[in-house]
Amino acid sequence: MKTLLPILGGLANVAIVLVIAPFFQGVLRKVTARIQSRQGPPIWQAYYDLLKLLGKEDIESGEIPLMQRFSVYLSLATVLTLACLVPMGFPAPMNGAGDAILLIYLLTLSGVCTLLAGLAAGSTYSLIGISREMMTMIALEPLFAVAIVIGAVHTGSFRLDTVLNGSVYATGVPVSGVIMLAVMLLSFQAFVQRVPFDISEAETEIMEGPLMEYSGPKLALLKYAQMAKLVIYSALFVALFVPWGAGLPFGLGWLAFWAKVFVLVLLVTLVAATHARYRIDQAIRYFAGLLGVAMIALVLAGYGY
Repeated sequence: MKTLLPILGGLANVAIVLVIAPFFQGVLRKVTARIQSRQGPPIWQAYYDLLKLLGKEDIESGEIPLMQRFSVYLSLATVLTLACLVPMGFPAPMNGAGDAILLIYLLTLSGVCTLLAGLAAGSTYSLIGISREMMTMIALEPLFAVAIVIGAVHTGSFRLDTVLNGSVYATGVPVSGVIMLAVMLLSFQAFVQRVPFDISEAETEIMEGPLMEYSGPKLALLKYAQMAKLVIYSALFVALFVPWGAGLPFGLGWLAFWAKVFVLVLLVTLVAATHARYRIDQAIRYFAGLLGVAMIALVLAGYGY
């Protein structure tokens, strides 16, 4: 029974992510349209789009490298594995299956999958997209790793149920925790690949970049993985920096958690609807500055501040 419960909890999280990710995408589109004085598509449009793509023929041109197929499935599988390790209204279900280090590796791997998919496609647009993605990852991915490590430093543990429980505030309201909260808020838009940081896709510039050569079911899986990332990163942000309410009875705690996630999604939508896309050089300078601030926060955490 002790082994079965974590597995059931992990499956429940996976099911929640698969169901709610297209809904959040629909909310994002609808709210963006309203902000821009447009009618916009129905909230359920993302579900229709995925079903339509899954039902289309999977067109492949020429010899398709094995990596192109593998990276598509790995992309969604990595995100869903993260769902098994992240608390979503209740403690991390498969806490014993990994620790904070594994979480960092999986977060990085989810970005690497995009690189592999674009590299395997081989088109000019996809190569431009992955070159942008690679430059972004070098400066951006360490930020979430630093946030997780700061939480581990404050608690003295890499256990998921310890780190993903507001651990940045484990010693009160330390300066390092407040700094990382600001850093993650300023960089969150980039983690979920929304305007102004959707530079690697940039539909009006490089026609979706790494996804350019994909169609049908493969494109559906890649799109699904992107939608799921919004849910996963939002859940991680709430678990690390906005844990209040987690101690409420299960029903109330679960509702409080998803209310906070929904507010974060609305914030992402507001920023995306009111900002223009950054150039890659502007984004790199922006991320480099945030990384410098994050390293200062890590040093402060090491001294107990």
